[in-house]
Amino acid sequence: MIRNYLKIAFRNLIRNKVYSTINIAGLAMGIAAFLLILEYVSFEKSVNQFHTNLPEMYRLINLDAKGNTWAEVEPGWAPRAKQNFNEVKDYCRFSDDVAKGIVKREGNNSESFRENNIGYADGNFFSFFSFPVIKGNKSSLNQPKTVFITDKIAAKYFGKTDPIGKILTLSNQFGTLSYSVEGVYNAPENSDINLDMVFSLKTLENPANLNGNDWAAVNNIDDQYINTFLLLDKGTNYKSLESKLSTYRNAQKTDKDGVQFRLQPAVNIHLAEKFSDTYQTSGNVKYVYTLGAIAFLILLIAWFNYINLSTANSLKRASEVGVRKVIGATPGNLIGQFLGESALMNLLSFSVAILLVYMLQPFFNQLIGKNLSLEILGSSSVWIIGLSVFLIGMLGSGIYTAYALSNYNPVKILKGKLTKTSQGAFLRKSLVVSQFSISIALMLVTIVIYSQLKFMQNQNLGVKTSQLLVIRGPEIGSDSTNKIRKAAFWNEIGEQSFVKDYSLSGSVPGNFYNFNTSGFTQPGSKAGDELALYAFTIIGDRYLNVYDIKLKAGRNFTPEETKVEWNQNSKVIMNETAIRRLGFESAEDALKTKIKWDERYLEIIGVVKDYHHTGLQKAIDPIIFYPQNSSQYITISLTADNMQEKIARLEKIYKSYFTDNPFDYFFVDENFNKQYVSEQQYSHIFTTASVWAIFIACLGLFGLATFTVENRNKEIGIRKVLGASVVSIVGLLSKDFLLLIVIAIVIASPLTYYFMQKWLSEFAYRINISWWIFAVAAGLSLLIAVLTIMFQGIKAALINPVKSLKSE
Repeated sequence: MIRNYLKIAFRNLIRNKVYSTINIAGLAMGIAAFLLILEYVSFEKSVNQFHTNLPEMYRLINLDAKGNTWAEVEPGWAPRAKQNFNEVKDYCRFSDDVAKGIVKREGNNSESFRENNIGYADGNFFSFFSFPVIKGNKSSLNQPKTVFITDKIAAKYFGKTDPIGKILTLSNQFGTLSYSVEGVYNAPENSDINLDMVFSLKTLENPANLNGNDWAAVNNIDDQYINTFLLLDKGTNYKSLESKLSTYRNAQKTDKDGVQFRLQPAVNIHLAEKFSDTYQTSGNVKYVYTLGAIAFLILLIAWFNYINLSTANSLKRASEVGVRKVIGATPGNLIGQFLGESALMNLLSFSVAILLVYMLQPFFNQLIGKNLSLEILGSSSVWIIGLSVFLIGMLGSGIYTAYALSNYNPVKILKGKLTKTSQGAFLRKSLVVSQFSISIALMLVTIVIYSQLKFMQNQNLGVKTSQLLVIRGPEIGSDSTNKIRKAAFWNEIGEQSFVKDYSLSGSVPGNFYNFNTSGFTQPGSKAGDELALYAFTIIGDRYLNVYDIKLKAGRNFTPEETKVEWNQNSKVIMNETAIRRLGFESAEDALKTKIKWDERYLEIIGVVKDYHHTGLQKAIDPIIFYPQNSSQYITISLTADNMQEKIARLEKIYKSYFTDNPFDYFFVDENFNKQYVSEQQYSHIFTTASVWAIFIACLGLFGLATFTVENRNKEIGIRKVLGASVVSIVGLLSKDFLLLIVIAIVIASPLTYYFMQKWLSEFAYRINISWWIFAVAAGLSLLIAVLTIMFQGIKAALINPVKSLKSE
């Protein structure tokens, strides 16, 4: 019997080539999109899961009085927590920012590289976390001046030579120190800790290795710069422990900063446990669930296509069903036959989908910025959910189709009355409306995201970003030698004919500030105002001019003021937001009043107009500008032509002064737009998803249009004989479908508006959702539908009516 079912199924596939092709293509595209997005969701859910201690690991974070949280804490709390609280079995600290610098292999002719993904870590780093160590002893990191590197870094610096025992020098804010390579490890892609080099934190226990940076002392409880993870005993009530830790912190701190400790479960560090979680995460749980929903909706459209076309095409097989029932076939026999046909259709579609996934994988990986494949589906339990959804949907669509076909009344079938029922037509119309509602919603989302992205990219930032090249300053070389060379380098840069101007700073627009700090008050401040945070940026006297930042009141720094020693300076510049936070009513009032920073008094000599130092996702920060000739960033304003020649000339000058330092540069505008990478990914993925969904829906619409034309073939012939034009016939065939599209637009528009308003509310600066967005989506949907239907409509209208009516 099964053999006969398969024969019949194959014969029906071959006999109905158009419907079979549309069904297989639609299902295959839906399954392929589902699998690709499932890869991404599986990857996101697998991040950090390889750590053996993960269930008992917690990250120590700070929470201020205003509800802001951040992950960097003072390094001295971890050993104190282990010493004073029995619940803490162990701890591990690492920094992923302060170690940044230039790394060079030992040897005179070795090339140096600026490394950003490096950090200092406690000696138990590789036993606390579960990074696979390929070579070396994990405990070696307990020794000062040792370093572990990834296999990729080992190949970069040492090629095929065994790196164990080799020497790397690191030049950063702590000076230049040599480190022995004692281990090689692998850094999995699905990890939130992405360090290419792990230097021994024990090195910084020696004050001589701090290079005067006493704030980095590893036992201090005053300066926040390190990530701290605690390993707790199983069964520990971490909420109770975090309360005790906060109490202990407040008792130990002399300055009452209002900060509390919180313990964040390590399992929630990448993806929050729930949408309302306000703690910092490296992933976006909303984004993951949204993509999962899109995958399901695209698959749903494909299943709707299958049900639509199968039930429509079933009228052609009505006589077959009627005869089978008359000669004794039971509903079970018929359901088994049609369910088998459905399974065959899905199996063929799945095979085509796998081929599509392999073909589209490079494009998808480029879209999301990750290197994924179908193998990733096994890295988490998401594949079980995905498989369940697929099987339930496949069986559901197959069972409904089989049930609908097997329940035809044989008497009505053989009398030719079956086509008069309206139940099947209503179902098909409902499914078309559902398909296009989903497609139109995705189209609207795409337009809104794209509009918001363009708004942010084209908004007047209040600061110049074009034609500005930034060179990272040197770090290798003695301070006294570099000081002379820097001055000579700046002078030579200024003498170049293509250089309009240049400036020195510790931060540039598009990058984070030098640091955030509090403790600022003015005579009229209230209790608690000293806890407010301010962004702190170090600039030279040319910074405002080069970046075209406008002064609202007061003046700029003088060259002499930027040469004053750090602790001797008494002058600052602020932006408008900063003076408002301090409680001044106007810029002029701020210039007349000295402010207090902890125990120092500062004079506000200038107030600049607010500008966007960071992206438009967040509000403008209160910024305090401090005068220093920092060489961390050298911004050069260039003339527009022959850019590569100018960069080559600048590199030559740079290398003549700083031989061992790599020449690293970037353009300010390109760097600034990197802040919108997440929104760009949203835009690309939603654009692709909406095009994919609309194409699948149109395949179904094309199939239904074909079915309609076939069923109204004789009617069309009669109308042509009576003088109907091609346009009128196409309009006749199109109007019912277009009405369904209009209903879909009416359903999709308010729902999309609601959800996109919630998404836009997360942006400090955002667009308003205008009527034209809905008009564009509606127009495109109707146009696509018309073009889809027109092909079959025109084809039917051009057929000789004699052929349509010759059987009568």
